[in-house]
Amino acid sequence: MPSLDRLHKPVLVLNASYEPINICAARRALVLILKGVASAEEVAPSAIHSARRTLPVPSVIRLLEYRRIPHQTRALSRKNILMRDRYTCQYCHKTLPSGEMTLDHVVPRSRAGETTWENLVACCHPCNNRKGNRTPDEAGMRLQRPPRPFSLHTSRHLMRLLGRSDDQWRKYLFFAD
Repeated sequence: MPSLDRLHKPVLVLNASYEPINICAARRALVLILKGVASAEEVAPSAIHSARRTLPVPSVIRLLEYRRIPHQTRALSRKNILMRDRYTCQYCHKTLPSGEMTLDHVVPRSRAGETTWENLVACCHPCNNRKGNRTPDEAGMRLQRPPRPFSLHTSRHLMRLLGRSDDQWRKYLFFAD
């Protein structure tokens, strides 16, 4: 795996109490480890090499000091909308890479549709073009799920989904197997 791809690999972040609290990129996890803010609990089979050091790429990190996590709100961003909708077009239900997705205003902006959690959905380019400047009803299209704000429930669900494919995460996440 090229070095840059390794730096984008998702890493599970645990609080000092081992409670899963977030997912970050491997690059951010390495910065937290190097700053002495976190330690690696699990490492991937790959490493990052510099002139003086070789660092294993973490798969799970734990914060060294307990952080009180306030009621979580997420910034409204393209990435967070795509994550909330699981990189799945809300009209045709295809799951695609981020670069092949766009965001759709359910009520078009030209009709006073706002840029909010409740009016944005992940959408593939063909469906977005097909819907155009219409509402889903006018375009004869149906939403898979009504859009909602990103919640703690959504965040934990995403961690579990990602954890299913990473055995190193499984013991830190709660599954009903």
